[in-house]
Amino acid sequence: MSFRTCRFPRLRTLIAAALAGVFTISAKAEGAVLQNWFDDPFLQVSSDMPGCPQPRGPYMTEAERTSEAHSRIERGTSCWLAGACAEPNSYRYDASIAQAVGRQADKEVFNGSSIWLTVQRRFIRAEGCVTDRRQAQAIERWLGGIADVERVIVEVMQGTRDRPPYRTMEAPK
Repeated sequence: MSFRTCRFPRLRTLIAAALAGVFTISAKAEGAVLQNWFDDPFLQVSSDMPGCPQPRGPYMTEAERTSEAHSRIERGTSCWLAGACAEPNSYRYDASIAQAVGRQADKEVFNGSSIWLTVQRRFIRAEGCVTDRRQAQAIERWLGGIADVERVIVEVMQGTRDRPPYRTMEAPK
């Protein structure tokens, strides 16, 4: 009898959970590789503040990818089902949003900062280091004016000395 045809669904669930735990532990022990599994746009729009920790952005482990896959499908299609998107999946907007940001990048808004942007499901997440709170607010306003952007999330720190409010490439948070 194969695992799939097991007549004891609860036992099958326990076995699957145990195997998932083993794979997660081995990935952590080996220093899991981070990848941008879903090809979400991730771009650095400014680099004026040396020493600013690089965010993880859309990079994740294979275990994180597995746990994200189903919810991404649901979140992506809910926009279309609600009649709020012309595209059948809200992730289809991401590449054009990233291109629009690249074409329109207002250097005045980003002067003195180090900012990375992740575009996922019509959301733009800005992470990095800014000179002050007013700059963070200006970045949020500017990004919110890009066509097809539904939400802007700004997670930045002032300067480079504090612990960043976002996950970094160096240390998962």
